[in-house]
Amino acid sequence: QTALNITMELARLGVLARYSVQLIGAGLDAIEAAEDRGRFKTIMNSIGMSTAKSAYVKTLDEALEAVAELGYPAMIRPSFILGGGGTGIAHDEAEFRAVVAAGLDASPVREAIVEEAIIGWKEYELEVMRDANDNAVVVCSIENLDPMGVHTGDSVTVAPAMTLSDREYQEMRDDAIACLRAIGVETGGSNVQFAVDPATGRRIIVEMNPRVSRSSALASKATGFPIAKIATLLAVGYTLDEIRNDITGVTPASFEPALDYVVVKVPRFDFAKFPSVAPALGTSMQSVGEAMAIGRTFPEALQKALRSLETGHAGLNADPAETHLLATETQALLDRLAVPSPGQLFVVAELLRRGVGVDELAHLTSIDPWFIDEIAGIVELRLELETAEVTPALAREAKRAGFSDAQLAYLWGDDERTVRARLRDWDIVPTFKTVDTCAAEFAAQTPYFYGTYEEEDETPPPGDRTVVVLGSGPNRIGQGIEFDYCCVHASLALKDAGYETVMINCNPETVSTDYDTSDRLYFEPLTVEDVLAVIDKEKPHAVVVQLGGQTPLRLARPLQAAGVPIAGTSPDAIDVAEDRERFSELCAKLEIP
Repeated sequence: QTALNITMELARLGVLARYSVQLIGAGLDAIEAAEDRGRFKTIMNSIGMSTAKSAYVKTLDEALEAVAELGYPAMIRPSFILGGGGTGIAHDEAEFRAVVAAGLDASPVREAIVEEAIIGWKEYELEVMRDANDNAVVVCSIENLDPMGVHTGDSVTVAPAMTLSDREYQEMRDDAIACLRAIGVETGGSNVQFAVDPATGRRIIVEMNPRVSRSSALASKATGFPIAKIATLLAVGYTLDEIRNDITGVTPASFEPALDYVVVKVPRFDFAKFPSVAPALGTSMQSVGEAMAIGRTFPEALQKALRSLETGHAGLNADPAETHLLATETQALLDRLAVPSPGQLFVVAELLRRGVGVDELAHLTSIDPWFIDEIAGIVELRLELETAEVTPALAREAKRAGFSDAQLAYLWGDDERTVRARLRDWDIVPTFKTVDTCAAEFAAQTPYFYGTYEEEDETPPPGDRTVVVLGSGPNRIGQGIEFDYCCVHASLALKDAGYETVMINCNPETVSTDYDTSDRLYFEPLTVEDVLAVIDKEKPHAVVVQLGGQTPLRLARPLQAAGVPIAGTSPDAIDVAEDRERFSELCAKLEIP
């Protein structure tokens, strides 16, 4: 977004014309048509697409006139902004005046749109690519669990979309491609967002980003389709049918990706660092990172994503982190669902455990009943695991539903090591499947894997000189992209030294999770269980833990205890540096004040 805004300003100042600079991909007119809320609405209406009832405003007085006709609650969305900056929902005039003032200030052109608040509607996104010959493909459909009113960057999202019929999806696909054509994006990728009223089925187009976005990065990692790379090639004149799919090596980029798995993205928040800020979600993005997980089913992918966040959860409840929920009255939990919050799904699961119905929870949260019902399935299995006799069949069902060893240990009153040994005795071990863009129609040339509990394993035999690099997990305050930089360069250096490299990470925003950074990529949570599963498969010469920040450092001791060879600094030396008491003793011994 910053680059688009600077480009528009350079054009207005005449700099591009003065130096004969040609824009490739999205031109000036396309950028303005997509980013100018009023113009976008006009163009969409002209091709027969519905938009929210709205008015285009440049001053507070114009906004007050608009809201007098539209009524409250009203949504304010500035033009040319990123991350929902300056957006807001107003429920009365005092709130409206404040939000409009903030919105106009946030817009570099001091323009905004006031529209009917479609709070509670279902939100979908399509990632679309178009070339100079007017060929277009939809790379991925993404569905937001959280309804409109929660910024998509703060929402749990699922790919592909789960609750659309085939006809609804095809109509949405046609509208998204028509949107690109009408706006004038000649080549490249765009993110198109839709909202659907769950009560009536009315569908409107919300906005379109004529650029690579957070959702583009997610879609790339979810499908194996490198959106930014292909958008660049399209911008310099290639067409989709001329670009080869790197993963299959035989299909062209005009071949739309097919998914035989489910991807779930969960945002990571750091509200604990800001105790004065209420942990409530709205139209402005507040998450600082995200984790992505892949599974054969939605429950499996959801539970893997939740434990990937590193917030103390081993899955969807059924772990020590649920203690505060167990101690909270039912009515208090129901009241918490009145406002979307980061821990909402954990509250929903606990209320389902207490017998609250799917329809009531869907009404309170505006989350589609299909998702609530899937969560109810997880809860029902949890109750069975607590009360029924533990059998191999039940244990396998639990693992296929995404239950971690830590959750099973909690429910069975065992420790993780005992659970792991029992599962191994029953031959319940993870298998790894390939992300190949084509649902196994063609052989994959680039190994990109996720763990599940199916019968067939698709990984190649382990190499003789393999080194595993542990990534840094989701971004957070204090642990960001700098650690991913280190992991990527470690992988490249190891390749140069003649080693096969294996990367384990769960962050879709990173270079380390590009399918071509390492020899093999495992998109898995950074937990002892999940890392050991990869190590058992790869049988590496060594594992690098020092470059991904605190996340892999915390795994060093349990991995060493399991017999894993740790490269470089020993886990004991790491512990001396990290444990304040041991470090103080060392300083005293060395007479360092």
